[in-house]
Parts: sequence; structure tokens; C-alpha cells
Amino acid sequence: MATKLGEYQEKRDADRTPEPFPDGAETGSDDGDTFVIQEHHARRLHWDVRLERDGVLVSWAVPMGLPNDPETTHLAVHTEDHPLAYRTFEGTIPAGEYGAGRMSIWDCGRYETLHWNDHKVDVVLRGERANGRYELVNQHDEDEPRKWMIRRKHAAADGWERLPSFLKPMLAECGKIPPTAPKGRWAYEFDWSGLRTSARIRGGRVVLLDADGNDVTDSFPELRGLGEGFGSTEAYLDGEIIVLDQGKTSSDALARRRQVTTVSAAKRLVRQLPAVYLAYDILHYDGEVRWDLPYLDRRALLADLGLSDEHWQTPEHYLDEGEAVLEASEAHGLAGVVAKRTTSPYRSGERSRDWRLIPTTTRTCETVSR
Repeated sequence: MATKLGEYQEKRDADRTPEPFPDGAETGSDDGDTFVIQEHHARRLHWDVRLERDGVLVSWAVPMGLPNDPETTHLAVHTEDHPLAYRTFEGTIPAGEYGAGRMSIWDCGRYETLHWNDHKVDVVLRGERANGRYELVNQHDEDEPRKWMIRRKHAAADGWERLPSFLKPMLAECGKIPPTAPKGRWAYEFDWSGLRTSARIRGGRVVLLDADGNDVTDSFPELRGLGEGFGSTEAYLDGEIIVLDQGKTSSDALARRRQVTTVSAAKRLVRQLPAVYLAYDILHYDGEVRWDLPYLDRRALLADLGLSDEHWQTPEHYLDEGEAVLEASEAHGLAGVVAKRTTSPYRSGERSRDWRLIPTTTRTCETVSR
């Protein structure tokens, strides 16, 4: 495994990037056993795993980050060796330069080598977030010679639950506004008549799934940035996609966007007919099941995430204000409201009386989305 910095220097201009350029020999740790993992918001988010070895940092770019359980393996692309000074580097590499984007230290510490050759690197990392045994294996792929895979060799954290691949959405029954007493039993949300959509977020990437589990991600490329904001944290959201035409929600514009299934064609419509993801529930977060929490607890967790962008939002919910919310819905041309029992868990795939769909006077239950 090459340990020279020639490739590193060839790819960079010291006058144009804040990255370190050592003048001569660098001083490593006494035992040569440090590591750093950097979160790199380049063209595509990834994590750079760097291990001190023979006076340099041997490096891999890991697009999905370190695996959270032993059953999962992730791609690790072997990149050029980096100087030891890179262990403390954080900053923004300017646009137009190699690796352009923001970089921060995700974890660092020391490691123990169990095995190291050109085929396999087996180490025990001792950091704050990465603390355990990981194995990097060269795939010896002639077409992709830099292709390695990384796997976790130690058990998942206590209580860790794998992110579901798909959860059928909970559905509402048609009904009327519940009694106002006692207070605090019901919350109300607008019905936006959008495309019911789950957002499955893992490794800084989002997969958008409709109510039947079909992948609709390519139809809405402006929503891809939602995943990057979560970094290495996994999450599963429930919500819906609306499409705006001249600033107003439009079912015709949504239908037009849904017909487009290639990223290139969808990108041409983003400016004219932009999509917005409205996240109103969270079912799984950071390795923990959340669908069994009461509705208000789930909404509090969702609010703490601070999802606020031109293309994604967490819409408001309102306690004990059913009539007022329904009137506002009708005044703004929306289909109705959904009443949700504040103590209710999320029942995947069920139509439940804990959620009640209340249409405006000009709609019926058959014409609203939930």
C-alpha cells in the first residue's frame, strides 16, 4: 500500500486550499496509532476514515459512514494518503478545488492493529463515537481497484434497532370534530392533499417511499438535501409531498411531477413547480423505535430536529382548536383537517379512530388524502 504523499500534493494547490501541506518530515504519535474520521460535505456527503501508518494517514472515503451493526457492510473507497497534519483539519475547501466542501472532525482517537496488509485491515478503534472493531477488505476489483468494503466486527449498541426498510402509513377514519372537553385530548393538522410519503434517512441520504412502498426519490431531486442534514443519524419520517404552482399547492402540479421519473427531467421542473416535504411524524430515530411513543412526544422530537428549509418543513399542529383549524383550512382552499388523539401511538398500516379525517364543507372523505 503506497505511503507517499505525491498523489495528495498533485491533486491540490497550496495557494488555493486551507488543507495542510507539510514542508518536510512530520512527527507522528509515539506509537503511530492515531485515527481521525472526518465528515465531509463534498459533492456527496461521506466520511473519511484515516489511520496513521508509516508517517502518513492511510485513507478511505466511506459514503454511508461506519456500519451500526455487524450485518451491514458499507463501501469504502481507498483514497490517497494524507499528511499527519490532516488529523486536526477542519474547514471549508473552496469551490472548484479537489474535495470542495465543508469538513469537520466526526471522531478521533487511537487504534489497535490486529491485521494489516494489502488485502485486509483489521483494527480496533478507540474513540468516543467509533469504539470497537472494524475490518476493511480489499475487493480486488479490476474495474474499481480502489473499492474496499468496511464491516463492523463487534455487536451493535445495546438497544439498537435497525432502520425499517418500509412502514405502511397509519390512516385516518372519516369523522367529525371530537368533543372539546376534556382539554388536551386532540391535536389538529391541516390536510394538504399531497402525496403521502415516508422519508427513510440513512448515511446522509434520503429515500422517498410512497404509501405503497414505491421509490419516488428521482421524481423530487430537490428533496435529496433533507438526508444530508441528518449526518450519520438514521431516521424514518412520515409526511407528504406537496407541489407549488405560483406559490400555491396544486394537485395538477403534483400529478405532473409524479409523471416524471428521471432526475434530469425532474430537475427541469424544480424552479417552475417546486416540491416541499411536510414531515408530520417520526417513527424511528437514531437506532430507537419511536412509533410507540404518544403523538405529542413524537411531535416534540420532530420539532427538536428543526426541519426548516425551502423544500422541507414540519407543519404546525394545534391543540383543542378543531373548529378554528377547519375554518382556516376552508378559507385557504385546503381539503380539511386531521384530528389526532394526543396519547395515541403510531399504528403502521392501520386505519384508526385515533386519527379522524374531517373534510371541509366543499369536500368529502373520498377527496382528501389521509
